[in-house]
Amino acid sequence: MGIKTTRWDSAEHLETEEDIQLYLEACIEEAGDDPAFIVHALSVIARARNMSQLARDTGLTREGLYKALSPEGNPTFSTVAKVAKALGLQITVQTPPKPPSNNHFCAKGGQVRTKDL
Repeated sequence: MGIKTTRWDSAEHLETEEDIQLYLEACIEEAGDDPAFIVHALSVIARARNMSQLARDTGLTREGLYKALSPEGNPTFSTVAKVAKALGLQITVQTPPKPPSNNHFCAKGGQVRTKDL
């Protein structure tokens, strides 16, 4: 007798605002330079919410949303921004954190390089 498996659907596990925020943050971190990955994450969040309500909130058709957020879709930034806003999300841009410096300052005012420690 074989093992019965079911397809994993992340949307079924996004129950709270915190779930959604953490999921999206993880997807953005994982996406790297792949904007389609982020669009897919928005699609999952949209399905976790209510696609029909999202269509009303964005002024787009339900079918149009499914098409734009599908793997074959190529939504404009305007569409992505409308979807994010309707989902209660805010798009922000920030500089990445700077890596730690190799230099450390001593209490006496001197500077010590990491390789000297």
